[in-house]
Amino acid sequence: MKRLIEMEIARHDWGAMLCGCGGSAEHLAEDLLRLAGRGPSREPSHVSFEEHVWCPVILWEPAPAVTSVALAALADDVAPKARGWFLDLLQCTVAGEGTDWGSAGRGLDLPELCRGLAVQGIWLLYEEVMANRSPGDAGVAFEILTVVEPDRVRLQGVREVAADWLPVCCRTGLCDDDLLSQSTDLA
Repeated sequence: MKRLIEMEIARHDWGAMLCGCGGSAEHLAEDLLRLAGRGPSREPSHVSFEEHVWCPVILWEPAPAVTSVALAALADDVAPKARGWFLDLLQCTVAGEGTDWGSAGRGLDLPELCRGLAVQGIWLLYEEVMANRSPGDAGVAFEILTVVEPDRVRLQGVREVAADWLPVCCRTGLCDDDLLSQSTDLA
């Protein structure tokens, strides 16, 4: 069994990060392990990261570290249910619109950092779309690609090949409209 998630979690100083809940982000390392099924129960367990890593308006300091762990999960051996949860988490971080006050005061643009990390894992996202393990997960991966993929021609080619299993919003380009401006910033 791969241990990429554990290795990626170990790379970050969670205790030094301020969580969206107001305390240390140290608990997020354990939460990420539980999400992956690497916690005490050895079964994937849903954990909400809203108000800890993201909210509909902003991202908090741990968002880039959580983004890198979510990408490691896509390269690791995780249960299908956990894989979907990590994709959802990744989507929340790359779609972030703002940065918490403390991080912004240090000159960090957390949405930009998260999208930059996701670009590094772009082939993991394409593999998720093309593997079609789950139509929902393929759709989420495609939606993430609409945010981070600077090569719109390649994205369109995959849209055409995967049209039979992508959700309508992905097949028609509707999911591109809201997030297209963010992806052009990466180009």
